[in-house]
Amino acid sequence: MDNPRQVTAIQAATVLISTIIGVGVLPLPLFAARGAGPGAPLLTAGAILIAFAGLYFVTKLGQRFPHQTIIQYSGQLIGKWPARLGALLIIVFFGELTALTSREFGEVVVTSVLKRTPLDVTVIVMLLLAALSTRASITSFVYIHQFYVPLVLFPSLIIIALSLKNANPLFLQPVWGQDMHNVMRELGTIASLFNGAFVMTMIIPAMRNPPRAVRASVWGMCIAGGVYFLIVTATISVFGPEETKLLLWPTLELAKVTSLPANILERLDAAFLAIWVTAVFTTMFSGYYFTIHSISQLLQLKDHKLFSLLLMPYVFTLAMMPKNVIDMYYTISIVGRIGLLITIGYPFLLLLVAIVRKKGGNAGERPQSSYNGDGGDDTERAKRANGAKRANGPDGPDGPDGRDGANGSDGSDGANGSNGADGKPAGT
Repeated sequence: MDNPRQVTAIQAATVLISTIIGVGVLPLPLFAARGAGPGAPLLTAGAILIAFAGLYFVTKLGQRFPHQTIIQYSGQLIGKWPARLGALLIIVFFGELTALTSREFGEVVVTSVLKRTPLDVTVIVMLLLAALSTRASITSFVYIHQFYVPLVLFPSLIIIALSLKNANPLFLQPVWGQDMHNVMRELGTIASLFNGAFVMTMIIPAMRNPPRAVRASVWGMCIAGGVYFLIVTATISVFGPEETKLLLWPTLELAKVTSLPANILERLDAAFLAIWVTAVFTTMFSGYYFTIHSISQLLQLKDHKLFSLLLMPYVFTLAMMPKNVIDMYYTISIVGRIGLLITIGYPFLLLLVAIVRKKGGNAGERPQSSYNGDGGDDTERAKRANGAKRANGPDGPDGPDGRDGANGSDGSDGANGSNGADGKPAGT
């Protein structure tokens, strides 16, 4: 069995990046333009700060309870039944979030690429791929994200950089924006695109050094939020806020008008969609994995694989409930804003209770953790040592106190010495 504490801070950051950057990149500039017009980049920055607050609460709770997820330690803070209700809300929300992600993926594919393919077929294929992938361990889960992050991040930055040659800085003025009557609604909608960062509560118990979780959270949010900020800035500066409001997927249109130098590729939308499909998979993979992982912990089961396929009909049913694209985005907006109460409000409440009741420990003290920093656990190491002692006798193979000596009574390395450190008889 592999050691569960193998995740480094860099790997935790990659999980956050690949989970956050997903299906939401396509309508993101539309949400921002509706909320603040030319001030869309500033609105996006505000949403990033709100999302980071929720991630910070989750991370601090994880540092106080480094061996448990929010499903487990919430019972110690607010009681058994309120904690179970909170866990149930988390499971239902992330199940719905996964369903809406798969539905949005299907709508984009049947509209832009596979126009004759039934919608339910594309949704089922992506859900099946995610469901089969979730049968892996938490370590494999992290490695999958680590593998796909470069494939999503670097091409996205290249496309954004190439699109800026068509930018008009006047579209970004005034910086504070205009027509701000929808700003609060769209601020919540944009912040909800970062709800996937909640999976950090599942990653911290698998980290080698939980006190570094804050650093991983900062880097993950800065990189993912930076990509979102650049996408909004590039889209608004190319199309302008008013035209962006008329586009269903402005980021896809941005890729269409972007070309490589010397017209090697006159349109990058095909390359962008390939990157986007990968990003959608990692986001859906995280949501699906977190959902079944939380169910197994709520039911106190040792393995989550049982639910990998059992959950799929439920998620598919939720995905097909919206009647059309407009209804789908209306549902996404409502569910996302309500989800902020779960991903930000609920962790804040738990952290407040933990501080008042002095539960858990401080970030630098590694509370309730016997982790020693090298990928092992002192408690588990002690159990293995005791098992070795029982197998070989109470005090070693031959000598009463010999550690490595074959016959020495007190020699630590000697072969036959009685008290000498190097095998020499005592007194010589």
